[in-house]
Amino acid sequence: MITSAQNTKIKHLRRLMEKSRLRREEGLFVIEGVRELEAALQNGFSMHSLFLCPDIFLNPEKADMLKKQAQHTEEITAAVYGKTAYRGTTEGVLAIMHQKDTALERMQIPEHPLFLVLESVEKPGNLGAVLRTADAVGAHAVLVCDPLTDVYNPNTIRASLGALFTVPTFACSSEQAYNWLTKHNVQLVAATCQASTPYDRCDYKKPTAFVLGSEDKGLEEFWRQKAHCQVNIPMLGRMDSLNVSVTAAVLSFEALRQRNTL
Repeated sequence: MITSAQNTKIKHLRRLMEKSRLRREEGLFVIEGVRELEAALQNGFSMHSLFLCPDIFLNPEKADMLKKQAQHTEEITAAVYGKTAYRGTTEGVLAIMHQKDTALERMQIPEHPLFLVLESVEKPGNLGAVLRTADAVGAHAVLVCDPLTDVYNPNTIRASLGALFTVPTFACSSEQAYNWLTKHNVQLVAATCQASTPYDRCDYKKPTAFVLGSEDKGLEEFWRQKAHCQVNIPMLGRMDSLNVSVTAAVLSFEALRQRNTL
């Protein structure tokens, strides 16, 4: 039983939660919560270390199931858990996971794919919310281009409610994403405030990738020039743009609406 937050294993776990550089160097990241951990395990992620708080985690059968899938298991006190976990409602479970070695080239493309492309996303909460939308509409992948936040940031995982593990997610450069999408004949639809075409006037039944920029700068010229079409979401108020996760939801559900009429 680990009884001190100064334990070397706990300090390592906390550093992984806080340091994106360490996550990249070691190929590890941290999950807290049963729902998120089960989503990761069901979608091919493997567990390095499991940290269970028996005072909080009261399901022995599920505990045994999780222990069988971990390389190492540690029990921790409620005090240590309280000082380590970001949330107090994650049922006494923390886990260090192995990152997946994902490459765009190995992805199998369905007949009518739908992708979300995010350029220079900065806030992990926004990325997590977009991933939830991608899961909800059955998007086939999310491409995070030139990212300013780590895909495995604990706040991204938390905001996604585990959707990070159910939707294939790739971090790459804009050029890599463009070349790969073009190779597979995917229509590029850029969301911009300056576009004159309303978002519901385009055909999304064909292979489509929605390209969204950061909230403060919008899309860079690279994607504006490469896009097959640019669309906007009409707004009646004084604001000129929506949160990137809201924009992703509006566009994605329009694509789902169109495709459900096939």
